[in-house]
Amino acid sequence: MSALLALLLSGVAAPAMVVIDEAATTREEAPPHGAIGMSTAYRISDSVPAPRSFEFRKRALHVGAAIGVHPIDHDEIYYVLSGTGVVHSDGEEKELKAGTAAWLYTGAKVGIRQTGSEPLVLIIAYPNKAPGK
Repeated sequence: MSALLALLLSGVAAPAMVVIDEAATTREEAPPHGAIGMSTAYRISDSVPAPRSFEFRKRALHVGAAIGVHPIDHDEIYYVLSGTGVVHSDGEEKELKAGTAAWLYTGAKVGIRQTGSEPLVLIIAYPNKAPGK
């Protein structure tokens, strides 16, 4: 039996949906993992009540900014909305532009830096280590 079918048959209702206006989640801050430059962070999933099984964030890396190289213990996706950048994973680097995504794997050392004259705007998604925390 599929998990969805089991949930439907159990009579347990799913939580109500949550609609979030990114403007309510915005703050200016140094990017994580090295505080290289400045960024606009949209901590969208922080507005979702627990439990939640993954994080969904938007970040605009200002000119010259970067999320420093750091190890990850989960798969992670960087999806580029606008601008250009270079993503790093275990010593390999690839250029990114609007409409491209980097799927980064558990155990890799990853980071991303803004290039060009416009901010690099990303969606970043990854699972929570322990859902609901």
